[in-house]
Amino acid sequence: MVLSGSAKWLLLVHQIPPKPNTFRVKIWRRLQKIGAVAIKQSVYAMPCSDHSLEDLSWTLKEIVAGGGDGSIFEAHFVEGLSDEQIISLFQNARKADYEKIIQEANRLLANWSSVEGDQGLPVKRSAHLSRLKARLDETITIDFFNASERGTADILFKELEKVINNSKPVKIEGKGETKNLKGRTWVTRKNLFVDRISCGWLIKRFIDESAEFKFVSQSRYNSKNEELRFDMFDSEFTHEGDKCTFEVMIEKFRFQDKALNLMAEVIHDIDLKDAKFSRMETHGVKALLMGLVAARTDDHLRMKEGFAFFENLYAYFHRHKD
Repeated sequence: MVLSGSAKWLLLVHQIPPKPNTFRVKIWRRLQKIGAVAIKQSVYAMPCSDHSLEDLSWTLKEIVAGGGDGSIFEAHFVEGLSDEQIISLFQNARKADYEKIIQEANRLLANWSSVEGDQGLPVKRSAHLSRLKARLDETITIDFFNASERGTADILFKELEKVINNSKPVKIEGKGETKNLKGRTWVTRKNLFVDRISCGWLIKRFIDESAEFKFVSQSRYNSKNEELRFDMFDSEFTHEGDKCTFEVMIEKFRFQDKALNLMAEVIHDIDLKDAKFSRMETHGVKALLMGLVAARTDDHLRMKEGFAFFENLYAYFHRHKD
């Protein structure tokens, strides 16, 4: 079958015998594994591509071999569900996958970094890391629309590699100095969320009010002249240990500001999902940021509106320094 090129989605519509239940579970797991999402009962969607078609075709063969029936359609949506809503379904599915990986990575980092924790052999740690890498790779393969949590998972995995290799995080010269950072272009990953938006605000507010931002799709990026990277692999500013990038920047520039520290606690818990600080404001801040992300798919708009949001949050914590 040759894809027409005009359709955006592939839909699998199927009927499966009610018994045995194990067969229904098998097909459900198969659809999860290939990254399909349910848009209605017994209707699953995937982005229109040759690879998606192959995966759905094999799944349909399994269904038919088990006594079921089904069809695969090329489609685009005219009424009802929008493309943006379907993309959100894919991103939410991968969000859940990445969050489990992030939680496991945080657990390993805390364990391996603690004097009282498990100081197991390097071979044991490498085995843990290999299993986590396999899960991360499987999730990335079916992350068709670049869920924002991927960056955090990537960075935490890199930190675990550093622990095993006894290597140190990237450092920037002139700790505490910001004068030599004026007029720079700050580069980070696309699909902004809490850590990158808050860091953008921090840069504009305290480092360079004329700073320019550049958003790239790749997680690894070689910076050009006058560019600085943040919240990316091997960048000048990124996660270190169990600290998010916002925390790291505050520490590197020696910002002595209680309001910033309180903001960092909220940003940490949203980004790393470990409930380390459990401030009462965290759930509300997260809900508002998720609303911003849902309403603004353009990263420049997310950053622009994020400035106002974090400026207001900063003012709030200046009044509530506890």
